[in-house]
Amino acid sequence: MKKQCRPDPIGEMEFTYYAVDLPSSLKALKIAPTPDIHFGNPSCSLRHLYQHIEYIRSDPEMFTFLNGDMIESVTRYSKGEIHKQATSPGKQRDFIIKLFLPIKKKVLGVTQGNHERRIEDVDVASDIAEALGVPYRAEGMLLKISFGSGNSGHDEKPYVYWGYFTHGYGGARTKSAKAVKVERTGQWLHADFYVMSHDHVVNVAPDIYLLPDNRTHIDSATGFKVGKLKAHRKILVKTNSFLKWGGYAEAGGFPPSDLTTPIIILDGTGKKRVRVEV
Repeated sequence: MKKQCRPDPIGEMEFTYYAVDLPSSLKALKIAPTPDIHFGNPSCSLRHLYQHIEYIRSDPEMFTFLNGDMIESVTRYSKGEIHKQATSPGKQRDFIIKLFLPIKKKVLGVTQGNHERRIEDVDVASDIAEALGVPYRAEGMLLKISFGSGNSGHDEKPYVYWGYFTHGYGGARTKSAKAVKVERTGQWLHADFYVMSHDHVVNVAPDIYLLPDNRTHIDSATGFKVGKLKAHRKILVKTNSFLKWGGYAEAGGFPPSDLTTPIIILDGTGKKRVRVEV
Protein backbone atom coordinates (compact mmCIF):
# COMPACT_ATOMS: atom_id res chain seq x y z
CA MET A 1 0.00 0.00 0.00
CA LYS A 2 1.32 3.42 -0.94
CA LYS A 3 2.07 5.59 2.07
CA GLN A 4 -0.28 8.55 2.22
CA CYS A 5 0.75 12.10 3.04
CA ARG A 6 -0.45 13.60 6.27
CA PRO A 7 -3.21 16.21 5.67
CA ASP A 8 -1.96 19.79 5.53
CA PRO A 9 -3.63 21.72 8.38
CA ILE A 10 -2.49 25.05 6.99
CA GLY A 11 -4.30 24.55 3.70
CA GLU A 12 -7.57 24.06 5.55
CA MET A 13 -7.30 27.53 7.09
CA GLU A 14 -6.91 29.53 3.90
CA PHE A 15 -9.46 32.15 2.94
CA THR A 16 -9.45 35.09 0.56
CA TYR A 17 -8.42 38.60 1.51
CA TYR A 18 -9.22 41.66 -0.57
CA ALA A 19 -6.73 44.28 -1.75
CA VAL A 20 -7.54 47.92 -2.50
CA ASP A 21 -5.13 50.29 -4.25
CA LEU A 22 -5.82 53.93 -3.43
CA PRO A 23 -4.23 57.09 -4.89
CA SER A 24 -0.46 57.54 -4.59
CA SER A 25 -1.07 61.23 -3.84
CA LEU A 26 -2.56 60.49 -0.41
CA LYS A 27 -0.37 61.43 2.57
CA ALA A 28 -2.70 59.76 5.05
CA LEU A 29 -5.74 57.53 4.93
CA LYS A 30 -8.67 57.91 7.30
CA ILE A 31 -11.32 55.25 7.82
CA ALA A 32 -14.62 56.14 9.48
CA PRO A 33 -16.39 52.77 9.89
CA THR A 34 -20.15 52.71 9.39
CA PRO A 35 -21.54 50.16 11.86
CA ASP A 36 -24.97 49.38 13.29
CA ILE A 37 -27.13 51.90 11.47
CA HIS A 38 -30.25 49.84 12.20
CA PHE A 39 -32.23 51.82 9.64
CA GLY A 40 -35.89 51.06 10.20
CA ASN A 41 -35.60 51.18 13.98
CA PRO A 42 -37.53 54.21 15.29
CA SER A 43 -34.48 55.14 17.41
CA CYS A 44 -32.13 55.36 14.38
CA SER A 45 -30.56 58.84 14.35
CA LEU A 46 -30.75 59.91 10.73
CA ARG A 47 -29.27 63.28 11.64
CA HIS A 48 -26.05 61.68 12.86
CA LEU A 49 -26.02 59.30 9.90
CA TYR A 50 -26.33 62.12 7.36
CA GLN A 51 -23.60 64.09 9.14
CA HIS A 52 -21.38 60.99 9.10
CA ILE A 53 -21.82 60.52 5.33
CA GLU A 54 -21.21 64.19 4.58
CA TYR A 55 -18.07 64.06 6.74
CA ILE A 56 -16.79 61.15 4.64
CA ARG A 57 -17.77 62.78 1.34
CA SER A 58 -16.08 66.11 2.11
CA ASP A 59 -12.61 64.76 3.01
CA PRO A 60 -10.46 63.35 0.15
CA GLU A 61 -8.52 61.23 2.66
CA MET A 62 -11.63 59.71 4.27
CA PHE A 63 -13.11 56.29 3.46
CA THR A 64 -15.57 53.97 5.18
CA PHE A 65 -16.51 50.32 5.66
CA LEU A 66 -20.07 49.04 6.16
CA ASN A 67 -19.73 46.66 9.10
CA GLY A 68 -23.12 45.02 9.43
CA ASP A 69 -26.54 45.68 10.96
CA MET A 70 -27.16 48.36 8.38
CA ILE A 71 -30.89 47.64 8.55
CA GLU A 72 -33.22 46.72 11.43
CA SER A 73 -34.84 43.86 9.51
CA VAL A 74 -37.45 42.70 12.01
CA THR A 75 -39.38 39.72 10.66
CA ARG A 76 -42.32 37.74 12.02
CA TYR A 77 -39.90 35.14 13.36
CA SER A 78 -37.21 37.39 14.86
CA LYS A 79 -36.69 39.57 17.91
CA GLY A 80 -37.93 43.15 17.74
CA GLU A 81 -41.21 44.95 17.26
CA ILE A 82 -42.23 44.42 13.66
CA HIS A 83 -45.01 47.03 13.75
CA LYS A 84 -42.67 49.78 14.99
CA GLN A 85 -40.00 49.54 12.29
CA ALA A 86 -40.14 52.35 9.75
CA THR A 87 -40.61 50.23 6.65
CA SER A 88 -40.10 46.73 5.26
CA PRO A 89 -36.63 45.09 5.21
CA GLY A 90 -36.55 45.32 1.40
CA LYS A 91 -37.17 49.06 1.48
CA GLN A 92 -34.65 49.43 4.31
CA ARG A 93 -32.05 47.79 2.04
CA ASP A 94 -32.97 50.09 -0.84
CA PHE A 95 -32.61 53.15 1.40
CA ILE A 96 -29.07 52.14 2.42
CA ILE A 97 -28.10 51.59 -1.22
CA LYS A 98 -29.47 54.99 -2.25
CA LEU A 99 -27.74 56.65 0.70
CA PHE A 100 -24.26 55.29 -0.08
CA LEU A 101 -24.33 55.33 -3.89
CA PRO A 102 -23.01 58.93 -4.06
CA ILE A 103 -19.92 57.89 -2.04
CA LYS A 104 -19.57 54.32 -3.32
CA LYS A 105 -15.94 54.94 -4.35
CA LYS A 106 -15.18 55.62 -0.68
CA VAL A 107 -16.70 52.34 0.56
CA LEU A 108 -13.92 49.78 1.08
CA GLY A 109 -16.16 46.77 1.71
CA VAL A 110 -19.23 45.29 3.39
CA THR A 111 -19.83 42.59 6.00
CA GLN A 112 -23.04 41.04 7.27
CA GLY A 113 -24.57 41.65 10.69
CA ASN A 114 -26.92 39.51 12.73
CA HIS A 115 -29.88 41.70 11.72
CA GLU A 116 -29.24 41.02 8.02
CA ARG A 117 -29.02 37.30 8.83
CA ARG A 118 -32.61 37.35 10.09
CA ILE A 119 -33.86 37.14 6.50
CA GLU A 120 -33.77 33.64 5.06
CA ASP A 121 -32.87 32.91 1.41
CA VAL A 122 -31.94 36.54 0.68
CA ASP A 123 -28.65 38.15 1.70
CA VAL A 124 -29.48 41.85 1.85
CA ALA A 125 -25.91 42.76 2.84
CA SER A 126 -24.69 41.10 -0.35
CA ASP A 127 -27.33 43.05 -2.29
CA ILE A 128 -25.97 46.30 -0.85
CA ALA A 129 -22.37 45.41 -1.70
CA GLU A 130 -23.32 44.39 -5.24
CA ALA A 131 -25.25 47.61 -5.83
CA LEU A 132 -22.28 49.67 -4.63
CA GLY A 133 -19.76 47.55 -6.56
CA VAL A 134 -17.56 46.83 -3.52
CA PRO A 135 -16.09 43.65 -1.97
CA TYR A 136 -18.31 41.57 0.28
CA ARG A 137 -17.61 38.82 2.76
CA ALA A 138 -20.32 37.97 5.27
CA GLU A 139 -18.28 36.72 8.24
CA GLY A 140 -15.49 39.27 8.13
CA MET A 141 -13.00 40.81 5.73
CA LEU A 142 -9.22 41.11 5.78
CA LEU A 143 -8.18 44.12 3.70
CA LYS A 144 -4.78 44.94 2.25
CA ILE A 145 -4.81 48.72 1.86
CA SER A 146 -2.15 50.37 -0.33
CA PHE A 147 -1.82 54.13 -0.82
CA GLY A 148 0.67 56.97 -1.04
CA SER A 149 4.33 56.72 -2.00
CA GLY A 150 7.79 57.04 -0.49
CA ASN A 151 7.53 54.10 1.91
CA SER A 152 10.98 53.21 3.31
CA GLY A 153 12.48 56.03 1.25
CA HIS A 154 11.47 54.55 -2.13
CA ASP A 155 9.48 56.96 -4.30
CA GLU A 156 7.42 54.27 -6.04
CA LYS A 157 6.74 52.15 -2.95
CA PRO A 158 3.26 52.61 -1.43
CA TYR A 159 2.36 52.33 2.23
CA VAL A 160 0.61 49.03 2.94
CA TYR A 161 -1.63 48.36 5.93
CA TRP A 162 -3.69 45.33 6.89
CA GLY A 163 -7.11 45.75 8.51
CA TYR A 164 -9.66 43.17 9.60
CA PHE A 165 -13.36 44.06 9.83
CA THR A 166 -16.07 41.85 11.32
CA HIS A 167 -19.50 42.67 12.69
CA GLY A 168 -19.18 40.81 15.98
CA TYR A 169 -21.24 38.37 17.97
CA GLY A 170 -22.93 37.46 21.24
CA GLY A 171 -24.07 39.48 24.21
CA ALA A 172 -22.09 41.31 26.89
CA ARG A 173 -22.91 43.77 29.67
CA THR A 174 -19.65 45.37 30.74
CA LYS A 175 -17.26 47.36 28.57
CA SER A 176 -14.46 44.92 29.32
CA ALA A 177 -16.57 41.93 28.23
CA LYS A 178 -17.38 43.73 24.98
CA ALA A 179 -13.78 44.78 24.35
CA VAL A 180 -12.31 41.33 24.93
CA LYS A 181 -14.10 40.00 21.83
CA VAL A 182 -11.96 42.04 19.45
CA GLU A 183 -8.89 41.21 21.56
CA ARG A 184 -9.54 37.51 20.96
CA THR A 185 -9.94 38.10 17.23
CA GLY A 186 -6.60 39.90 17.19
CA GLN A 187 -4.93 36.68 18.34
CA TRP A 188 -6.12 34.68 15.34
CA LEU A 189 -4.84 36.54 12.31
CA HIS A 190 -2.24 39.16 11.46
CA ALA A 191 -3.30 42.76 10.87
CA ASP A 192 -2.38 46.31 11.82
CA PHE A 193 -5.86 47.09 13.12
CA TYR A 194 -9.03 45.16 13.90
CA VAL A 195 -12.55 46.60 13.80
CA MET A 196 -15.52 44.93 15.50
CA SER A 197 -19.01 46.32 15.96
CA HIS A 198 -22.27 44.79 17.32
CA ASP A 199 -22.02 45.93 20.97
CA HIS A 200 -22.67 49.65 20.31
CA VAL A 201 -19.87 50.74 22.68
CA VAL A 202 -16.67 52.45 21.51
CA ASN A 203 -13.39 51.10 22.83
CA VAL A 204 -9.85 51.53 21.48
CA ALA A 205 -6.76 49.72 22.76
CA PRO A 206 -3.25 49.16 21.41
CA ASP A 207 -1.68 45.74 21.72
CA ILE A 208 1.75 44.28 20.95
CA TYR A 209 2.98 40.94 19.74
CA LEU A 210 6.46 39.82 18.72
CA LEU A 211 7.52 38.72 15.24
CA PRO A 212 10.85 37.01 14.50
CA ASP A 213 13.10 38.76 11.98
CA ASN A 214 14.47 36.25 9.43
CA ARG A 215 17.86 37.97 9.41
CA THR A 216 20.52 36.35 11.60
CA HIS A 217 24.13 36.99 12.62
CA ILE A 218 26.84 35.29 14.63
CA ASP A 219 26.83 36.43 18.23
CA SER A 220 30.36 37.57 19.08
CA ALA A 221 30.08 36.46 22.72
CA THR A 222 28.75 32.92 22.19
CA GLY A 223 29.52 32.07 18.58
CA PHE A 224 25.92 30.97 18.01
CA LYS A 225 23.76 32.20 15.17
CA VAL A 226 21.05 34.49 16.60
CA GLY A 227 18.27 36.76 15.43
CA LYS A 228 15.97 39.39 16.86
CA LEU A 229 12.28 39.73 17.58
CA LYS A 230 10.48 42.85 16.40
CA ALA A 231 7.45 44.28 18.17
CA HIS A 232 4.35 44.60 15.99
CA ARG A 233 1.75 47.07 17.22
CA LYS A 234 -1.90 46.34 16.53
CA ILE A 235 -4.89 48.52 17.32
CA LEU A 236 -8.14 46.98 18.58
CA VAL A 237 -11.26 49.02 17.80
CA LYS A 238 -14.85 48.56 18.94
CA THR A 239 -17.33 50.84 17.22
CA ASN A 240 -20.47 52.86 17.91
CA SER A 241 -24.01 52.62 16.64
CA PHE A 242 -26.44 55.14 15.19
CA LEU A 243 -29.21 54.26 17.66
CA LYS A 244 -30.42 56.84 20.15
CA TRP A 245 -31.15 55.57 23.64
CA GLY A 246 -34.62 54.22 24.26
CA GLY A 247 -36.70 51.27 23.17
CA TYR A 248 -34.93 47.91 23.40
CA ALA A 249 -31.70 49.36 24.82
CA GLU A 250 -33.42 51.26 27.62
CA ALA A 251 -35.80 48.44 28.47
CA GLY A 252 -32.94 45.94 28.52
CA GLY A 253 -30.73 48.05 30.77
CA PHE A 254 -28.09 48.81 28.13
CA PRO A 255 -26.21 52.14 28.21
CA PRO A 256 -26.60 54.91 25.61
CA SER A 257 -24.35 54.54 22.57
CA ASP A 258 -21.82 57.10 21.40
CA LEU A 259 -23.29 58.25 18.08
CA THR A 260 -19.92 59.36 16.67
CA THR A 261 -17.71 56.78 15.03
CA PRO A 262 -13.98 56.41 15.85
CA ILE A 263 -11.65 57.49 13.03
CA ILE A 264 -8.76 55.18 12.10
CA ILE A 265 -5.81 57.13 10.68
CA LEU A 266 -3.09 55.41 8.66
CA ASP A 267 0.05 57.50 8.22
CA GLY A 268 1.47 57.84 4.71
CA THR A 269 4.64 59.77 5.53
CA GLY A 270 7.64 58.67 7.57
CA LYS A 271 7.22 55.44 9.50
CA LYS A 272 4.03 53.39 9.37
CA ARG A 273 1.68 54.17 12.22
CA VAL A 274 -1.97 53.56 13.06
CA ARG A 275 -3.79 56.13 15.18
CA VAL A 276 -7.42 56.36 16.28
CA GLU A 277 -9.46 59.47 17.08
CA VAL A 278 -12.53 59.09 19.28
